[in-house]
Parts: sequence; structure tokens; C-alpha cells
Amino acid sequence: MAKSSSRKSKLLRVGVVGVGRGQSFASGASEVAGMKLVALCDTWEERLKTVGKRYGVATYTSFDKFLGHDMDAVILANYFHQHAPFAVKALNAGFHVMSETASNSTMADGVALCRAVEKTGKTYMLAENYPFTVFNMEMRRLYKTGELGRCLYAEGEYNHPMDSESRSAIAPGQKHWRNLLPSTYYCTHALAPLCYITEAKPVSVIGLSMACREVDDGTARVADPGSVILTRNDDGSVFRIFGLLVPGHSNWYRVHGSKGAMETERGHGYFGSGRVRVWHEEWDRKMGSVPAERVYHPDWPEHGDLAHRAGHGGGDFWTNFHFANAVRSGKPPFLDVYRGVNMSSVGILAWRSALQNGTPIDMPDFKKESSRRAYENDHWSPWQDGTGDGKAPPSILGTPKPSAKGLAAARKVWKRIGYKGKDI
Repeated sequence: MAKSSSRKSKLLRVGVVGVGRGQSFASGASEVAGMKLVALCDTWEERLKTVGKRYGVATYTSFDKFLGHDMDAVILANYFHQHAPFAVKALNAGFHVMSETASNSTMADGVALCRAVEKTGKTYMLAENYPFTVFNMEMRRLYKTGELGRCLYAEGEYNHPMDSESRSAIAPGQKHWRNLLPSTYYCTHALAPLCYITEAKPVSVIGLSMACREVDDGTARVADPGSVILTRNDDGSVFRIFGLLVPGHSNWYRVHGSKGAMETERGHGYFGSGRVRVWHEEWDRKMGSVPAERVYHPDWPEHGDLAHRAGHGGGDFWTNFHFANAVRSGKPPFLDVYRGVNMSSVGILAWRSALQNGTPIDMPDFKKESSRRAYENDHWSPWQDGTGDGKAPPSILGTPKPSAKGLAAARKVWKRIGYKGKDI
């Protein structure tokens, strides 16, 4: 169980799992965010010791021993498809949990995670950082004023192509989760900002995947490069979600309401120009009420200096900040377990839809035991390492074999970065 501290500190004492992506959370565990880093955990012992020494904290290669450390909360930045089992174990050990996306990679894990939060009463938050960019926070503020009316339609895009060497470097081994990741699963970077802005919740899902082996010809990846997802939401609106590795970088959001529209302005940077565009039809404007169109750079509501220095457009600061506040206040964060599991399950159900050429699939209500119970034993996934049954094909083509050229090129990269694991 989590140990109680003799010190009455207001800072949330956190341990981080994962010293790759997790270093962003570790470096952001500051007093302003209401946190103090006390421990790190990873199976990569050499890198763990280096990072642990940098931060001056305890290090663990065993997750069970890590959970014996004197701390309040655990931040999970381990592999994409392994978050839920680690989260459930940490919650049951008495810790608050913030988890990287996705909350769950199987429907069964989503049910188990909701039950664990309800049973323990601990705070859970999905560390989805894209809602907390300055422009998405501004669009949420603007939407809540009522200027745009009710959301009818919105678009979210997170399309992040990479060169073949870079993709091989972050996915060592043919069974690495990235090489088997269905195109719809990594959907929350595009979806979560729309849910944050409008507070809508997906209730049914349609998915269509794009199979193109040419895109991954220089790698060991066998999944499809991209998808389009449509969600029907509980407020009647429709979202269109696009990503993932299709050539042509795109990170962009748009909302059409009953009284106007807004979007992030496209551009050449990672997040476009960083400006927000708002526009209204002439016949819909009251004289002198709002301009027909305005384009501007929004400001952070507070802590702009720290947010500017954080990763993912400031989102890495705000996830820590909101998690610590939620734990201290006892109030669930916006990205609580139900929203986290709902949005993560969009990717799973959209993949089922894509394999049926776009058949709509209803989303269970994860707040209701009667609705979610049907999925408690649903372990369908492309992974077989204890987080799924391995029965979901990674592509609408089935399970393609990587080209001899791509596999040879990938193995050269894996050797260069010092990967010593299995590559089959």
C-alpha cells in the first residue's frame, strides 16, 4: 500500500514509469505544478540509472518494488498498450494515477480501469496533452461564452509522418507495439481537443482505414498508415478525426456551431501558425456585436512562461498541473477515467468498424455497469504480450509481411541504437 509521509507537504510526491517519454513529466514535476518527483521506474536499467542520477531520485527496474516507494501518485509513460494493467495495479495499491494515452487498448481493460477507480476512490487522469495547447484552451473558452452557439460539426487532425529511419528507431523489434498499431488506435490527439472544447462524448463510431504498403516500405511496420473516424456524439454533433502517418504533416482543429465557426490557422509549423480564426455569417451577426472575422494569437490564462517551455505546445505542463490540482481538491479532472476510456475506446471500435468497411458501432456507457459489463472479457487486440489476445489484424489487408528491404533497413537502425531484443 502507499505509505503515509510524516511530512505535511502540499506537493504531490510522484513516481514516473518510463524514462523515455516519461522525462517530460519528470522535468515538469515542479512546485508550480504542485508536484515533486521522488522515483523513476523502467526496465532499461542503463538509461534508468543515468536519468535517476540527473534528477537525484530513487530508481526501480521492478514495478512492484516501485509501488513500495513512499509517494502519493504514479505517472505512467510506459508502452501505449500497457497503460491500463499498470494503472489498475497502482490504483489498487493506493496511488492516484495519471496515464499517458491511451487509457486502454482493449475494451476489457477499459472496464477494469473504470471499476478500479470506483473501487479505490483514487484520482485518475488521462495525460492527453493536446487539449492544453494555447489555441485549444482559447477555443474552449470561446465556445463556453456561447458566441458560436451549439456545436454541429468539428474536425480534428493529428497526422505525424516520419522518415523511415526515425520510425524504425522508435519501434525496435517486429512485434513492437508501433509496428502493429492499427491506424485508428492513436486517435486521442485529434479527438480529445474537440471533446475538451465542446464537452461532447462519442456514442457511436465509424472507421475507415487507408492501406498503402508503400508508405512503410522502408520499415518493419505492417499496420496501415492512416484512417478517418466519424463519431456521433451525445449532443447530436458529428466529429471527423484524421491521422496518423500519411505524408503531409497536419495538426489542426475546427468547430462549426449554430452561430459561427472557429479553427486553428494552418501553417508550416508543427501547430500551424498558432493563431485562432473566428468567423460568422453576415446575416447571423447582430449589428456591432462581433466582427465578421478575426484572427489572433491567444494568450495563456496563466503560467505562460512555464507552458512555453514545456513539450507538446505547453500541454505537458498543464497535464501535471491539472492532475495535481485534482488530487488536492478531490474533484475529478476533466479528463477523468470515463472520458479517457471513452475516447480511447473510439480507436478500438473504429478499428472494428474499419474491418467491416465502415459499419457504425455503438459505444457503451462506461459509467453504467449494465452497459459496460458486456465488454468485461473483450481482450481483442493485435498484441499478445498479456495485454490482448492477438486476434485483431493490424491492417485491413490482414497481417502483411514487411518487405525484405524494409526489414533489412530496420535491423540496421536497431543495431545502431543498441537494441538487443528479439526482432521477430
